Amino acid sequence: MASTLIAGVELVKRGMADPVGSLALMDHIRLGKRTDNRNPLIKDFVPIASLDDVVFGAWDPFPDDAYVAAQRAGVLEAGRHLEGIADALRDVRPMPAAFDRQYVKRLDADNVMGTIDKRAMLNGIREDINRFREEKQVDRLVMIWAASTEIFIEIGPAHMTLEAFEAAIDANDPTIAPSMLYAYAALQEGVPFANGAPNLCVDVPALRQYATDHGVPISGKDFKTGQTLVKTVLGPMLKARMLGLSGWYSTNILGNRDGEVLDDPDNFKTKEESKLGVLEDILQPDLFPGLYGDVYHKVRINYYPPRGDNKEGWDNIDLFGWLGYPMQLKVDFLCRDSILAAPLALDLVLFSDLAQRAGMGGIQEWLSFYYKSPQVAPGLHPEHDLFIQLVKLKNTLRWMMGEDQITHLGREYYDAG
Repeated sequence: MASTLIAGVELVKRGMADPVGSLALMDHIRLGKRTDNRNPLIKDFVPIASLDDVVFGAWDPFPDDAYVAAQRAGVLEAGRHLEGIADALRDVRPMPAAFDRQYVKRLDADNVMGTIDKRAMLNGIREDINRFREEKQVDRLVMIWAASTEIFIEIGPAHMTLEAFEAAIDANDPTIAPSMLYAYAALQEGVPFANGAPNLCVDVPALRQYATDHGVPISGKDFKTGQTLVKTVLGPMLKARMLGLSGWYSTNILGNRDGEVLDDPDNFKTKEESKLGVLEDILQPDLFPGLYGDVYHKVRINYYPPRGDNKEGWDNIDLFGWLGYPMQLKVDFLCRDSILAAPLALDLVLFSDLAQRAGMGGIQEWLSFYYKSPQVAPGLHPEHDLFIQLVKLKNTLRWMMGEDQITHLGREYYDAG
């Protein structure tokens, strides 16, 4: 995904491609009444960063520069999309990663900081951030986690307070994963952090509180691309029409590196947890037990190398309608994982930077539009309906710019953070 994002941005900069899939760069926003006919592009309405001002840095446990990584990934056609920007891609060389194979057992890599303790890893990440800032002479930074899915970790005592979190780092507590060290390093350096994987990462009490106290935007988790994108459209449809659901079977085949990682049961469980909660949050079985109180939900992800990044998500949905008569809906989504994820990552970078400049620290719930498992404040119900999420996002942009046109009904879903 990262090399696809970098290549795409460089192509768009040169006028060689359009940023298809990017809400921030391609969508419009309505201001005032429909009859006012005020529909500027979002990028012309809010002061998002220009792509010409964006430069990339990366960590990766593999030493390939972005050009080699993009060739190996096989997502983009070399002659059509890589050769013309080869110099820019070769300039993005990964820094050694804070990597521990305990959390991704299927990967062997040597571009790593080495066998060092967690405190040294944390300090190393912070040094890398500041070195990059100085070398590139940038005014602002955003960090986005787009690495492979780590093993499943539950929130525990080490994550509850900053004092406990700090002590756990010094004790090399296994519940402090590398992704959490990256998130904490970013927050300590005042860098907005977006989590594109299903790991806990920044979604633990200690880091949530730190982000709020220090005014640093955070959001997550897990990019909403193929199959879950479909769920957040079809699930609300069933609920809106009061149609019942008895079962939903989802299976994926994919052959990219994350698919290889997810072949390990401990890593698959992390992904499974993020997917299984979506339907329950959408359908609210406690409110509609007769319709959604006994849904059999099964998720399968199968590593299949011949597919590469071209993923297939197949869903069989067993529903029922009037008088309980059964029906079926089948969806076969032949999607491209990184092609769907890259524009999401770009929007998250641009909007996280915008939130920082607007003084909006802590959880950015208005960015739920981009995530499978949206991060919300404790005690709040996450909103998964794609179209309600879109309303919330645009309402927040209007609020930022003083165009607060929220209706009484819309206010139920509005939260600027």
